[in-house]
Amino acid sequence: MPRRLAAEALGTMLLVATVVGSGIMAERLTGDIALALLGNTIATGAMLVVLISIFGPISGAHLNPLVTAAFALKGETSLREAALYIAVQIAGAILGTLIAHAMFELPLLQLSLKARSGQAQWLSEAVATFGLLATILAGRRFASASLPVLVGLYITAAYWLTASTSFANPAVTIARALSNSFSGIRPQDVAAFVAAQCCGALIALMLVGWLLHEDIALNKDIPS
Repeated sequence: MPRRLAAEALGTMLLVATVVGSGIMAERLTGDIALALLGNTIATGAMLVVLISIFGPISGAHLNPLVTAAFALKGETSLREAALYIAVQIAGAILGTLIAHAMFELPLLQLSLKARSGQAQWLSEAVATFGLLATILAGRRFASASLPVLVGLYITAAYWLTASTSFANPAVTIARALSNSFSGIRPQDVAAFVAAQCCGALIALMLVGWLLHEDIALNKDIPS
């Protein structure tokens, strides 16, 4: 368990450092928002392939509280393990933001001023998270060896598919609220984003479970 928790913390830290750091770099190198987003997208998608490949055999490379929660609801992990995973994911994500700031000589502690609110943004987060969970759940069944690439490609596409640029991860959302940079989100917008993400994940869990003919009913016995 200590190794698994360390892998989740390190993986989420590196993921957020990539999201925030590449956003800062993009802002510094170009005033073209589309080009900046492209740079942010490529870095994030590429890093996901790497992180899932190297940490997957250790912890499963959830790197996302909703992925962990989905496996808990499916009965594949205990509630205690899920709680520990989620705690270290959030801590790792916040550390990733601080490291990104340090690398670019910015104040470590910040609050984002970037507004991300409204029905279009919330729908985007629900769709982005639905697609991510669908990719993971179906990918495990039909193309497990390709799962790192599938997730990396999905997030790369979802950056441009959605109005919100696809956060699709509560830990990442919280951490990005602590960066007043290209990838930031105002703290007051976080709760609605996370709520939308939870809705998308729950729909994916039920619908994809039905498509795959899996018993993932929410009243299934879950180990404690």
